[in-house]
Amino acid sequence: MSLAILLGVFAGGLIIGLPVAITLGLSSMCYLLFQGMPLVIIPQKMFAGMDVFVLLCIPGFILAGNLMNGGGITPRIVRFANAMVGWMRGGLGLTNVAGSMLFGGISGTAVADAASIGGMMIPGMKRAGYPAPFSAAVTAASSTVGPIIPPSMPMIIVGALSGISVGKMFIAGALPGMMMGLAMMVTTYIIAVRNDFPHQPWQGFGELGKSFLGAFWALAMTALIIGGLLSGIATPTETAVIASLYAFVVGAFVYRDLPFRAVPGIMIDSAITAAAILALVGFANVFGWILVAERIPTMISDGVLAITHNKYVVILLINLVLLIVGMFMETIAALIILFVPLLTLAQNVGIDPIHFAVFAVLNLMIGLTTPPVGICLFICANIAKSPLGPVIKALVPYLITNIIILFLVSYVPFFSTWLPSLME
Repeated sequence: MSLAILLGVFAGGLIIGLPVAITLGLSSMCYLLFQGMPLVIIPQKMFAGMDVFVLLCIPGFILAGNLMNGGGITPRIVRFANAMVGWMRGGLGLTNVAGSMLFGGISGTAVADAASIGGMMIPGMKRAGYPAPFSAAVTAASSTVGPIIPPSMPMIIVGALSGISVGKMFIAGALPGMMMGLAMMVTTYIIAVRNDFPHQPWQGFGELGKSFLGAFWALAMTALIIGGLLSGIATPTETAVIASLYAFVVGAFVYRDLPFRAVPGIMIDSAITAAAILALVGFANVFGWILVAERIPTMISDGVLAITHNKYVVILLINLVLLIVGMFMETIAALIILFVPLLTLAQNVGIDPIHFAVFAVLNLMIGLTTPPVGICLFICANIAKSPLGPVIKALVPYLITNIIILFLVSYVPFFSTWLPSLME
């Protein structure tokens, strides 16, 4: 009965539109009250969930991304991407995807990508003659590359939950992220050719060189992060601090687009964003503790293994579960609640933890573009001033493409384990 109350309140909160963090805390409180347990457990378990050293990466990388974005990074990245691929059919759509791949190596979050790249590209694409639903769809779909290419907020959460090296998790996402981005570029080109979308004239190697030099210091931040992790010189937390200092120096003294008076506001916004994420982590840890106390992870594992021990069937079942969950639940909450139970199941059938973590995160990223809780979908549709229906229809080819990449990464461990193996 107590478990039914927990899940019922949780489902009810989601249905009426309460924030996920509030829903997790409210359902946990109702469970404890019904069980007659002291409510002091809530702050205790919240603190235990947040008191993890590796979670210090989160405010660091958020601050670094905000400083770089405030320092004029987005237009420089878009200009470079446009110089590379803008001359092809559907060039602005390809620029959108390429820009998201480059921006993802700095922000680490899909929402920041959708808002920043979308704010520039969607109006520009509409002015150039692209349909508003397509402009929103390609932006929403490509924004999901951000949390796969390092740095990545979901990968930090996974490392904190499982004890897997965050550095290895970052590196593991690089190849799948590039595969996802390149596949979406192919999809964009096919759609552009079929619909005779416009393209721009080739701007020449001079513009390509100038735009590269303009974006160099921004792109170097990704190299700094990956290089520090691969070399072992810095931990992920130290890398986040270095990235923040680097972003400030580049924005304020190299690009000179980051005024000193804007820095306090950026720091406050970054702190609020990080606090919201950590509050979600804390409440989800309480909820997860209750699930473990009720032996839900063991029941899930035993239930699936009673049906099959075939690794490939288990991978299919995990993917189906996460695809459905991703449609209704925010990514970080879904990871905190489901990752450990599903990791236990995956390890029982011989799936490598890093391999599992990568395809689990990739899976939930797809949920950012699917209704009813696809936040990137809503952001981009709002920027495009387009109804959701046409945008969802335009998204279908990208969803199919991303699901194909998901299953390719799921069934071929090499794509997610090769780069981390080089760190050993």
